[in-house]
Amino acid sequence: MSGNRFADTFRHKGLRKQLAETVRKKGITDENVISAIEAIPRHWFFDSSFLEFAYEDKAFPIGSGQTISQPYTVAFQTQLLQVKRGDKILEVGTGSGYQASILYQMGAKVFSIERQRALYQKAKEMLPAAGFLVKTFFGDGYKGLPTFGPFDKIIVTAGAPFIPEALIEQLKPGGIMVIPVDDDDGSQTMTTVEKAADGSYEISQHGKFRFVPLLGDKVHD
Repeated sequence: MSGNRFADTFRHKGLRKQLAETVRKKGITDENVISAIEAIPRHWFFDSSFLEFAYEDKAFPIGSGQTISQPYTVAFQTQLLQVKRGDKILEVGTGSGYQASILYQMGAKVFSIERQRALYQKAKEMLPAAGFLVKTFFGDGYKGLPTFGPFDKIIVTAGAPFIPEALIEQLKPGGIMVIPVDDDDGSQTMTTVEKAADGSYEISQHGKFRFVPLLGDKVHD
């Protein structure tokens, strides 16, 4: 990687401050989430030819049919997760690694699984090089990571046709899962699963979003 791969200029920091204010104005109230959005250089997750898009509050293609999520969506999901320092969090869908880096910045221990080999390889190299000590795995997100569970929190960053039972099983009692569940109209409803001490769980819905689909059964080279 070139020496300026992880440059972070005053201009970048200024744009991030504006981005943090944008998500605040859109209703994000968790100051730890807002601070993480302001701290993480989102332009590091973009190819250099697209850097001017890095601090717009929009999703952007990253290859393999995937996107880097809109910052507001990242902030919204993260706020629902109620992240506490030291939380062990499973992320299903590493993508660019941006969401994982936000969780890491907030003090979480992050385990992230990606099924697209090209994205997995890129994130596996980029995240530690940038100082984000995230554990990355190549595999089927529907199955989670049973060897490393249970988890305090689980976040799914792609639209799922249903809530995978394996992920509920890997959630600790008292834990929260945030997952966008497919609707008939092609959008997703942001959904939380809160697990009680007796293993039962409560499902709540938090409005409509649009995500790329969560693909299961096989991993893609």
